[in-house]
Amino acid sequence: MSIVTIENLPKNSTKLTITVSAEEMKPFIDSAVEHLNEHVEVPGFRKGKATAEAIKRQVGEMGIYEEAVEQAVRATFLEAIEANKIEPVGSPEIGVEKMAPGNDFVYTATVALMPTVEKLADYKTLKIDGQKTDIADKDIDLALRDIQRMQTKEVRAVAGSTATKEDKVVVNMNVKKDNVPIEGGQALGHVVYLSEAYYIPGFTDQLAGVKEGDKKNFKLKFPKEHYQKHLADQEVDFEIEVKELFNLQPPTLDDAFAASLGQKDFESLKTIIKENLTHEKEEQEAFRQEKEMLNLLAKESKFQDFPDLLVNKEINKMVEELKYSAEDRGMVFDDYLKDVLKKTIPELKLDFTPQAINRIKVALVIKEVSKLESIKPTEKEIDEEVDHVAEHYSEDKEAKARIYSPAYRDYLETVMTNRKVIEFLKGLMVK
Repeated sequence: MSIVTIENLPKNSTKLTITVSAEEMKPFIDSAVEHLNEHVEVPGFRKGKATAEAIKRQVGEMGIYEEAVEQAVRATFLEAIEANKIEPVGSPEIGVEKMAPGNDFVYTATVALMPTVEKLADYKTLKIDGQKTDIADKDIDLALRDIQRMQTKEVRAVAGSTATKEDKVVVNMNVKKDNVPIEGGQALGHVVYLSEAYYIPGFTDQLAGVKEGDKKNFKLKFPKEHYQKHLADQEVDFEIEVKELFNLQPPTLDDAFAASLGQKDFESLKTIIKENLTHEKEEQEAFRQEKEMLNLLAKESKFQDFPDLLVNKEINKMVEELKYSAEDRGMVFDDYLKDVLKKTIPELKLDFTPQAINRIKVALVIKEVSKLESIKPTEKEIDEEVDHVAEHYSEDKEAKARIYSPAYRDYLETVMTNRKVIEFLKGLMVK
């Protein structure tokens, strides 16, 4: 076995110096020769049929040794961290100290270490307050109005009709300040529902009474809390041209309306809406409890230093999650950064740093509770979960093969363990 010396470094990292004897290198050299034999053209020999001496003449003794060294590092590094119970973060930084055929091979591997919880908060005494998930009549009424709005018919208004507060208006709009068009203030075919609150107070009032083809100029103040600070609480000029006017015809909220949605009657519709709202609110409350509970545990616990590599890895993961979310909504990520968030990638990463650190703390807390309380799924539970996931890919052989792979099984075990830990903590911490 290789000789390993360990040197602890600042910021929770360590350097392993690993010495592989000349004798231990022989199997790696033999394997390197076999590998080169399969991939190197040697004159006078068919591929894979050259002698060791022919390979040596073709690539040189150092060429064989370099190939052997690559294999030796992979094998002996894994052996070293397992023997010394080291849990690294990311890939090691390899440095060669001594590399010469016929001699011991010496190299260093510097790794960032997975931090541990130095002092776990007392989760048996910490408490958070649960919140009621009752659904009020006004919640049901609001949901009914939303459904009614989705079922509302839009009929083009008769020529010469004037807009009322119950109508929809389509306008071309140009917004200026000090006679200079403001960024984003130009819109063609801009839709305004006059019955709904507009983000600029008084805007819908100005459109009440207009007709198709009307042009209208007026001044309004932007809200004080507007995100564009140079426009907040400032008076601006609006130039409006009315292109289309639609009368809205909402359905009557009655038994016929309920029947059109597949329900027995109006009371049945209200019942199912209440059930759905209750389920949704319970899910939201469960998520809120989980977040508050884990953040509290993370805040009250103490941890080893976090390696920069680990924090950067979590930040990059968060950036990828945001990118996926933006693209899933049909947006180009670069445009989303520039136009919506108004940030560069470095600025975004800086903003993500505190949240990334907290996510790492939460993951470590869950892992520590799992270890202390011996919480993990049984092999049977994992088998059942794997089978359940695989059911959704019955026709996809490649996907099923991945689902039944050891790597995916390990992933599912982690997810299920986390779920069990969270439920265990909720039973203790939620009042």
